[in-house]
Amino acid sequence: MQARTPLLTPVLIAGCIIILISFAIRASFGVFQIPIAEEFGWLRSEFSFAIAIQNLAWGIGQPIFGAIAEKIGDRKAIIMGALVYAAGLVLSSFAVSPEAHQMYEILVGFGVAGTGFGVILAVVGRSSSDENRSMSLAIATAAGSAGQVFGAPTAEWMLGFLSWQNTFLVFAAAILAVLMTLPMIKAPAASKAELEESMGSILKKAFRDPSYTLIFLGFFSCGYQLAFVTAHFPAFVTEVCGPIDPAGILASVGVTTTSQLGAWAIALIGLANIGGTLFAGYLGKRYSKKYLLAAIYTGRTIVAAAFILTPMTPTTVILFSIAMGSLWLATVPLTSGLVAHIYGLRYMGTLYGIVFFSHQLGSFMGVWLGGRMYDLYGSYEMVWWIGVGVGAFSAVVHLPIRERPMAASPA
Repeated sequence: MQARTPLLTPVLIAGCIIILISFAIRASFGVFQIPIAEEFGWLRSEFSFAIAIQNLAWGIGQPIFGAIAEKIGDRKAIIMGALVYAAGLVLSSFAVSPEAHQMYEILVGFGVAGTGFGVILAVVGRSSSDENRSMSLAIATAAGSAGQVFGAPTAEWMLGFLSWQNTFLVFAAAILAVLMTLPMIKAPAASKAELEESMGSILKKAFRDPSYTLIFLGFFSCGYQLAFVTAHFPAFVTEVCGPIDPAGILASVGVTTTSQLGAWAIALIGLANIGGTLFAGYLGKRYSKKYLLAAIYTGRTIVAAAFILTPMTPTTVILFSIAMGSLWLATVPLTSGLVAHIYGLRYMGTLYGIVFFSHQLGSFMGVWLGGRMYDLYGSYEMVWWIGVGVGAFSAVVHLPIRERPMAASPA
């Protein structure tokens, strides 16, 4: 009888730690929206544009770091990513103009690319057995949500006794600390068939395949919705939400201001997403990934529309956070798994990185439009409705995808 392949491998554990810290830092940037803008008298759009540039740089860097990992090794790609990430945070802590902050966020974005999904999911996918791959990808993705659970509240807590500049320096030290896990990252050898196929040939096949285009287009709304909420939801809740009942449940656990509620809403989204992402990984092993993705985008569309149509209260903020959180990163293991299933594992990092660029184009638009629309109209409502529209679009474009492996061809 053949022994079962273990699910929790050293590669998966190390990958989870790296993504957890990387995403804890990334998810906290919305908390700095108001403190930085108020200190320098910046417009909301100026700091938003810095975060938007970070997301765009992340998208540009993702296929680059994926290719680096596939050419010179996963460890070297992660080291480069962590160093660039830390440099961006340190330099950002000294920025006193919007232009400087925006420029340094390019480094932060590239750092997230080198320590995020593109590199980590690829090495986890290659290290997992066929039976465990969907669940392994889900666990690694859920680790990012775990980082989000404590990232924003930790930043909010640290701002109570540290300046935002010193908080950035602490975050820089934290991302460098993940390099201690690198001895656990051991890339498995590629199969003979995978080694025979060049990156150029698989990229040509993917670019000519309509299904790859549909996956690329469909991932746009995921980035738009997630980045907009991460960057602007804490400020949105702070300014628009009704008062918190001083005798209510929230006050009893220490949440007494809308500012605290906004930070904890991001954490609650991350907490709900741990379960949602793991469940998506479980379902991805048993059901069609494209139909699961269409269902997730449909659910997001309904949740976002219902939230904006309802007067905001602490209760609706919590309900929205739980509902949206359960669908938050559930798309990632399914999308990355779909790419691996159709095009193979050898160049999964590069192929998924290119698809992820669409995600980050959406992120750029969501964050930048949020700040721009707020400055023009004093409201986020239009940006919310755009998110509803692109979510519906993503639900539809996944349906025609041909979910079957492409035959390998020699280099």
